[in-house]
Amino acid sequence: MTKLSTLLSEIRACTICSEHLPFGPRPVLAASQTSKILIAGQAPGRRVHESGVPWDDPSGVRLRDWLNIDKDVFYDESAVALIPMGFCYPGTGKSGDNPPRPECRATWHDRLIASLTNVRLSIVIGQYAQDYHLGNRREKTVTATVDKWREFAPEIFPLPHPSPRNQLWLKKNPWFERDLLPELRARVAAVIG
Repeated sequence: MTKLSTLLSEIRACTICSEHLPFGPRPVLAASQTSKILIAGQAPGRRVHESGVPWDDPSGVRLRDWLNIDKDVFYDESAVALIPMGFCYPGTGKSGDNPPRPECRATWHDRLIASLTNVRLSIVIGQYAQDYHLGNRREKTVTATVDKWREFAPEIFPLPHPSPRNQLWLKKNPWFERDLLPELRARVAAVIG
């Protein structure tokens, strides 16, 4: 086994925050040593927790549309790593799902991200992924960070969450679909080859 495959096995067996997970632990992620694109999201939703397949929900459908790739490419670990900031479904809060559990970031992310040595494009979705991957280069809001996308491209593209609940955000920010998505799609195509 490679170091990465050993690390992935350890993560998939993780129970570190079991007491905080209303449906128990079920780490959901995908990666390989050859992954060229990193998609860093928030945490699995309930449907993903049930299926065990990353982005197996309406948000995943929209994300694949944004990237202009089909399921075969999206789920090809040799091409795409799917690494949420929290590996398990954190449960539902007052206004949607709870934030990713912080234990994942503290315990696993530095080693995991350092192991992905072939990544040429990182797509960082939402505030928690942007905080980790962009650090102090991140703006105070997701909108302001995504609006700064040209400063990070072509290596990194910050995105809002592709949730169907973000329809209003998309209507208020037409530049996202007009300006950012064509550049992102071109970069994804170039990296995938």
